[in-house]
Amino acid sequence: MKTSRLTLAGGYIGLIFVSILFITPFVWLIRSSLMNLSQIFTMPPEWIPNPIQWGNFRKALTILPFDTFFVNTAIIVAGVLLGTVVTSTIAAFGFSRIQWKGRDVIFGILMSSMMLPAAVTLIPSFLGWQMLGFYDTYYPLIAPAYFGGGIFNIFLLRQFYWTIPRDFDEAAVVDGASYFGIYFKIILPLSRSAVIVVALFSFLGTWNDFMGPLIYLKSDHLFTLALGLQMFQGTYTAQWDLLMAASAAVVLPCVIVFLAGQRYFLDGITLTGLKG
Repeated sequence: MKTSRLTLAGGYIGLIFVSILFITPFVWLIRSSLMNLSQIFTMPPEWIPNPIQWGNFRKALTILPFDTFFVNTAIIVAGVLLGTVVTSTIAAFGFSRIQWKGRDVIFGILMSSMMLPAAVTLIPSFLGWQMLGFYDTYYPLIAPAYFGGGIFNIFLLRQFYWTIPRDFDEAAVVDGASYFGIYFKIILPLSRSAVIVVALFSFLGTWNDFMGPLIYLKSDHLFTLALGLQMFQGTYTAQWDLLMAASAAVVLPCVIVFLAGQRYFLDGITLTGLKG
């Protein structure tokens, strides 16, 4: 008993230490965003801003049109979020609840595509969108979400759908329900937590996406927050107080979403380990 308590205490101490390592950069970002330039790099470091420089956020967010960048990012996130949730849930339903010839083989092929590095398909994808005339538009960033929403999302939802008893499907068929009736009236209501996990992953991935907008967007008025922050960093390299304030403003929505949905993130980790 004593050994188990020592082991448990050691585990908690290790977790606390690792948590401190991970949270320290975020705390440094926040405190630096609220300081003037002369306070940021003082030694020993000051962790509490005195006085608090709230004006850093106003200056940082008005130097460049961050309001436009925010609207652009919100448009892309909304489009990707809708496409991902709709198509990934439907695809996962087809791979888990409907019996059809070659289903498992095709799903295995899709899963194997996850091992293909994104850099391999980068140039062909760019050339394809350019030939279609969609370069410097949001189509290359939003449209792929409407063709499956990502193999990982389909896999995650499929794993969850396997846990729903098939007796519900059989009872619905007896009552005259179609496949879409089963999907809308049974599967979706019972898989709310899994769908929220997919939506959270999609939101965070799209909000923080830098490579996609960098490749497909050329006009400044179409830039997202990630590109706007990079532009800010390149222009105001020495203004660390303003750079930290802009970075904190961009990161804040992700932090809020993570805190609001952290329980579902843990559910997502569990779902990926379910046997299917």
